[in-house]
Amino acid sequence: MIQAIAFYLFAFVVLVSAALTISSRNPVHSVLWLILAFFNAAGLMVLVGAEFIAMLLVIVYVGAVAVLFLFVVMMLDIDFTELRAGFVRYFWIGLALSLALVCEIFIAIGAWSAGGIDFARRAAPIDGAVPNIQAIGELLYSRYLFVFELAGLVLLVAMIGAIVLTFRQRPDSRHQRIRQQVSRRSKDAIRNVNAPVGQGVEL
Repeated sequence: MIQAIAFYLFAFVVLVSAALTISSRNPVHSVLWLILAFFNAAGLMVLVGAEFIAMLLVIVYVGAVAVLFLFVVMMLDIDFTELRAGFVRYFWIGLALSLALVCEIFIAIGAWSAGGIDFARRAAPIDGAVPNIQAIGELLYSRYLFVFELAGLVLLVAMIGAIVLTFRQRPDSRHQRIRQQVSRRSKDAIRNVNAPVGQGVEL
């Protein structure tokens, strides 16, 4: 009974916070509602015994991605009038994506109604007594090791590509020259002046 109450509570908060995420006019409020949705989704994962995914939701998505979104939104000078004007332009694209999502939900409901999943036919069957964190670790670093390393390589290439795309040479920018700073002598930077009383020092 307690698990059912917790499930419906977490699910209700996830749905409400997700709806407020896309309907809030302030982007900062949208990110805060998104963080709330992540937390409650992590609670749902704990209820089904997937504590590893719950930990990923809290640490990775809430602790890194959502905070990064919030930082970027707060640092950018967002023109809310332009955002509202672009809503009409992308309305049909959003409507098409919404219809596709609804179709996927109905397909998932139909697959779930067709019967339970045969766990013996899974690509990587595991023992029910093994914790899911241990099972994921054994699969990642044994059977799917090369795929896991390839995913890390793709992320590295994406990071380097983002740096290259955002890096711009500015002729008016002043760069730090470490060699000149280290080789600079004290007599070249300090000048002793005996200034008369009541007068300043000319630079």
